[in-house]
Amino acid sequence: MMETRLSQFPNSRPPLFNIMQSRLRIFPSLLLAVPALTACAALPSLPPFPALPAAQPVDSVSMADSKSAPEMKLDLPITPGPYAPTWESIEKNYPGTPAWLREAKFGIWVHFGPQAAGKSGDWYARRLYSPGTPAYKNHLANYGHPSEVGYKEVLRDWNPVKLDPAKLVETYKDAGARFLIIQGVHHDQYDMWDSKYQPWNSTRLGPKRDLLGEWTKAARAADIRFGVTFHHEYSWWWWQTAFGADGPDGPKPGVPYDGHLTLADGKGKWWEGLDPRLLYGVDFREYKGVVKAANSRSTLPTPGLFQNHTAYAKWYATWWALRMMDVVDKYQPDFIYTDGTDRQPFSGAGTGTGQKSDAMQRVIADFYNKTLQRRGKVEVFSIVKFRPKTNGTVNTEEGSIPRDIKRDQDWIAETPIGDWFYAPGFTNSSSAIIRYLLEQVSRDGNVGLCICPLPDGSLDDSTVKMLKETGEWMRINGDGIYGSKAWTRLGEGADGKLNVLPGGKIGRKQADHRFASSDIRFTTGKDGNLYAYCMTVPATGSELRVTSLGTTANLVGKPVKSVILLGYSGSLTWRQEVDALVVTLPDTSAFKTALGFKIETK
Repeated sequence: MMETRLSQFPNSRPPLFNIMQSRLRIFPSLLLAVPALTACAALPSLPPFPALPAAQPVDSVSMADSKSAPEMKLDLPITPGPYAPTWESIEKNYPGTPAWLREAKFGIWVHFGPQAAGKSGDWYARRLYSPGTPAYKNHLANYGHPSEVGYKEVLRDWNPVKLDPAKLVETYKDAGARFLIIQGVHHDQYDMWDSKYQPWNSTRLGPKRDLLGEWTKAARAADIRFGVTFHHEYSWWWWQTAFGADGPDGPKPGVPYDGHLTLADGKGKWWEGLDPRLLYGVDFREYKGVVKAANSRSTLPTPGLFQNHTAYAKWYATWWALRMMDVVDKYQPDFIYTDGTDRQPFSGAGTGTGQKSDAMQRVIADFYNKTLQRRGKVEVFSIVKFRPKTNGTVNTEEGSIPRDIKRDQDWIAETPIGDWFYAPGFTNSSSAIIRYLLEQVSRDGNVGLCICPLPDGSLDDSTVKMLKETGEWMRINGDGIYGSKAWTRLGEGADGKLNVLPGGKIGRKQADHRFASSDIRFTTGKDGNLYAYCMTVPATGSELRVTSLGTTANLVGKPVKSVILLGYSGSLTWRQEVDALVVTLPDTSAFKTALGFKIETK
């Protein structure tokens, strides 16, 4: 059963007496631990931007060791409640991942922002400063040289006039999606909401709209869960390309790109009053390995701490956390999501390179305490990518398909159609989506699928068609998807070998991958019945053999009582033999992509 929706409370929270009563039942020591059970306190002001040290020569400073360094405890207050800003407290108090995630199962990833304007796919903002890349070439052709017209001008000019979140949410819901993953801020540092702490945001630049507010309103009107993503931990090292210049073969050799600009440089210009350091960050190229990493496709800086910038690092982690708290405070999402490659943001390694602090724990504790105050229970979660199993967090599988059933932690499989931002030439295939979904749910996963809008915010006709076809299939076959869990065996294939959809971003390779009638995936539906999905549509009158369901294997423990083809109203001819369940297929001409069977036992 779905959890109580926030929209049931017209004032965004239940009566205070009920909050206190429910808390004290769950946490009897709370009255002593937290004396003030009042409305959430106002968020603090951002500390002043710290003074920066004199720049050192490029590649001259070693990163300080992060492994031996203690974790910095940020001086950042959180909403009072049972959750303290430690992993131990979060794990102890968290009631478990809410049931609605498994029930919802399939979501759409709204990975959209001004980088779509570059029509160059993912990481356009960074790569427009990397000579030789498609992004650099496209930027020269469409905007100008990045020493004169940089990413800040992309922000100024971007205006997705056809973006209609209400219409898109209905389209996604019709496609079968039951939750949304909405981008709040990408690595480009541009906040897609009315940000309290970042002036480079969508209400001041570009569309001058509170885009996250519009998505929130649309999701609630459609009664669909949503979460907000934050990718700005990367930003302080990700943006180092903006401090470079063309090489000797470039159109402007040695002329610095606009990352070098200062607040004073904006006087009399369109961006007067906007500090470029709040967009591009500060120049870290003095640290060994940063320049090399910046000019590679995806290499991360050397693990460690930015030892000459400890004051700035503390300020940055605080700024990072406050922006997330701002979203929680304003929009009350059902989950939050942090991008990364290490066990937590600001770990001193991976994407957490540069600083080591408890920023993540503070954000999560504040989120859960605030949710408890407003809803009377914690039916939300936090995605921390690559974090080992931790009660209170959910993980993701980006682009990959696990080898086996994965029950060690709750997880969402995520991948885009084509790329994470728009570029021409994507392959739109509903069959690839459906088979990707079956691969993941049979392994006990949930799915967040990225659909990239065009730069103007609309969807092209082939994308709309793909989503419509996906929805049609889900309406027939959803009983074995929504609320399902993995069965004893994820699937089967010819000669005992699984034929698996290729991993990675969904494109031509996935659309053209061929499956046979021997390729089966299993789930256990929320009704307790076994569901078997054939990964193709065999010919009318052919026999489908499901070897896992033979009487000798006895994997279901009981004889099969009935076999129902989802979407077919007639009776099937079937028999259970020692080595297989054998089903004679009726007319299959009206079926698409994959057949679903509900299997009941005696």
